[in-house]
Amino acid sequence: MSFLIASQIALWIGLLVLGVVCIALARQIGVLHQRIAPAGALSLRQPLKVGDPTPEMTLTALDGSAVQIGGARGGRGQLLLFLSPDCKICEALLPAVRSAQGAERQWLDIVLASDGESDRHAEFVREKHLGKFPYVVSEHLGRSYGVAKLPYAVLIDESGKLSSTGLVNTREHLESLFVAKETGVSNIQQFLGQRGPRRASSGE
Repeated sequence: MSFLIASQIALWIGLLVLGVVCIALARQIGVLHQRIAPAGALSLRQPLKVGDPTPEMTLTALDGSAVQIGGARGGRGQLLLFLSPDCKICEALLPAVRSAQGAERQWLDIVLASDGESDRHAEFVREKHLGKFPYVVSEHLGRSYGVAKLPYAVLIDESGKLSSTGLVNTREHLESLFVAKETGVSNIQQFLGQRGPRRASSGE
């Protein structure tokens, strides 16, 4: 009888210890998530800084419609995604772009952009069923934002200012642009720069 009682006590003690460990692990995961959340997209050297007004221009999309790029646009933000039909990473990113179009539709418009031969891009739009997105072909647009590698994204806020920008090789990179807008951390370099002084002051 005493053996059974001792076993029950040991079992309850084990459960309590396991509960404490689970709580500690959950807390640590939350801390790690908070640290890495805004640090996805890697920003390259660019002519515009975060917070700068974006250049306003009106371009003609592949379907012939006029597309306003930059500037204040009736309280709506704008995501410019620079891609290429020959870029496999760009192609793999398209499901995330479609998901973002639905999740952020209340405040965001998405524009796909590239340069080169319009016929090749028109074929790409048909093959990948991208007709719901404005698609512009303009070398000048890419130069205006310093685009050198693909896929590259530029997020313009509701007031027409540059909010965040960077290479977006994965869904997480793309989503990090929206997190950056919410937190005010524009890219991974700024995120690491802000962490440095805090580490030094805390003695880590």
